[in-house]
Amino acid sequence: MQDAVQRIIERFGLEPRPEGGYYREVFRSSVTIDRGNAQRGQFPRRAASTLVYFLLTEGSLSPLHRVRGSDELWHLYSGGPLEIHTLHADGRYARHLLDSDPVRGEPALAVPGGTWQAARLAPGAGFAFTGCVVAPGFDVADFEMPSADLLVAEHPQHERLIRELARP
Repeated sequence: MQDAVQRIIERFGLEPRPEGGYYREVFRSSVTIDRGNAQRGQFPRRAASTLVYFLLTEGSLSPLHRVRGSDELWHLYSGGPLEIHTLHADGRYARHLLDSDPVRGEPALAVPGGTWQAARLAPGAGFAFTGCVVAPGFDVADFEMPSADLLVAEHPQHERLIRELARP
């Protein structure tokens, strides 16, 4: 398993992420879109889409985060299964299973913009090599990864899950 993980890291030039796992941006569209007036709370010009490779390994987690104003499309390339947890503004929670076996799970998943999401390996999985397309394209100004305390204040009914999936 470690050999496969190391080969993926080297083959695709993945870099460690501070919060866990590995990634590399591999595409940023040269087409841009105007997101409206930034002074009125709307988002300025963004690439139409971006793609990152993302690798989660044993013990790593992609903590609860959201990308304001952009949808995120997950695709599983190898390994898995991978759990994707979503928490919507209205308090709805869902657990999705990203799996190459369509009988057990989904090979791809769309997470609507502004939805809190976290990813971790399903029990027994050694790694998951995924792709994440963000449209409109990812910009760090749209990215939020709050502390567990802030999310618990917003969604107290999901405190146990939030403390498990958010950064401390």
